[in-house]
Amino acid sequence: MNQQQLKRVRRERRTLATRTRLRAQPGRPRLSVHRSLKHISAQVIDDVAGKTIASASTYEKSMREAGKASKTQLSMRIGEAIAKRAIEKGIQQVVFDRGRSRFHGRVKALAEAARKAGLKF
Repeated sequence: MNQQQLKRVRRERRTLATRTRLRAQPGRPRLSVHRSLKHISAQVIDDVAGKTIASASTYEKSMREAGKASKTQLSMRIGEAIAKRAIEKGIQQVVFDRGRSRFHGRVKALAEAARKAGLKF
């Protein structure tokens, strides 16, 4: 197995390990975060119905036009936006799914902003 294959396998294991721990808390929607080198996105997902309830991303035009900001500041804006959209849909509590990302930096900033905006997890 070469280095790239090994890296991919480790990523998949880390993602599955995180999701397995989340399945122990059924009945609550999942706040899933995806972080790339340049962008960050978040979705509130109802796993029972298999539907996305709310989403926010730096790909959105409104976020791009918000002015110059660091990636961490954009993450905070996404956290506030996803919390606002979820609360509008009647979702108060979620389970935080960081996926394969570690809980620091932009992922942590998004989570803290969502908590501050009223989402509970």
